[in-house]
This record gives sequence, C-alpha cells and structure tokens, in this order.
Amino acid sequence: MNWEQVESKWKQLTGSAKENWSKLTDDDLAQISGKREHLAGKIQEAYGITRREADKQIWDWGKTVENIRRTIA
Repeated sequence: MNWEQVESKWKQLTGSAKENWSKLTDDDLAQISGKREHLAGKIQEAYGITRREADKQIWDWGKTVENIRRTIA
C-alpha cells in the first residue's frame, strides 16, 4: 500500500496505528491525518527513538496493513 492510500484511508487505519503505537493518543492520530512525516515525529516523541527507527516501524506497519488488506479482499 503506498502512502497516498494510507492517507486516503487514515480514519480506517487509526485503529491499527493505535494498536501498533499505543502511546499515541486519539488526538495525536487525528492531528497526524495520515501524514507520514507527522506520524514519524509523533512516534519519535512518544517513544524516544531515532527518526530512522520511527521510519522503520512505519515501513513495517505499512507492510502489515497491506497484508491485512490483501487477506480481507
């Protein structure tokens, strides 16, 4: 799933994002609005990790979301 698809389906994906990054609040997720840069920043801030690690987590999550979407379709 490319990031444009994530942005367009952000409201449906917030539950999955919340499961993956439980320290992010509903307000955080609403502010992120599917923007990858915002998500990475919030993950960095909440978990005290590097940008590289945040990007890796986002990449891994994106792959998981894609696999779930394929299974459902």
